[in-house]
Amino acid sequence: MMPMPRELPPNIEGVLISEQELERRVGELASAISADYAGRRPLLVAPLKGAFVFLADLIRRLGMPLEVDFVRLASYGAGTEPSGPVRLTKDLETDIAGRDVLIVEDIVDTGESLGYLIEALQRRSPASLHVCALLDKPERRRRDVRVDYRGFTIPDRFVVGYGLDCGEKYRELPYVGIMKRETPSPSE
Repeated sequence: MMPMPRELPPNIEGVLISEQELERRVGELASAISADYAGRRPLLVAPLKGAFVFLADLIRRLGMPLEVDFVRLASYGAGTEPSGPVRLTKDLETDIAGRDVLIVEDIVDTGESLGYLIEALQRRSPASLHVCALLDKPERRRRDVRVDYRGFTIPDRFVVGYGLDCGEKYRELPYVGIMKRETPSPSE
């Protein structure tokens, strides 16, 4: 963990990935994706809400024609553990048949949500379907999923910031921080 020059929120134990590390790695991912999709116009699909910050930074760095659409999956509720089966609560507005689709995910944890999304999109016959994940937490994996572009492999800790939340808090943090293990409920 890297120290932060400013004071951390009370429920944040420390910084796992700094603003500078995020900026550098997003640039590296954008370079790899741009090279792989050269001459094509991919559709980037991001699950709401956590991936929106990463998606925004990534598309600004891609420097290529693309389209964006969003889905919303539900499994966590307001807590830190999955609370039930994955459900699609907001579907794509774009027909993906014959399209090059890149799922842009904030974090791959158990793999359940991403696996569900991959299966749902594969049934729609895209020309290609790949995954870009900012964070990968393989220790928690329950379902095998392929991540084609990986930002960071992280330990099994609950993280927030850079779009990731706990009870809708901490999305605005410019870094990825680790929540303290004995954290009060999000409403406190």
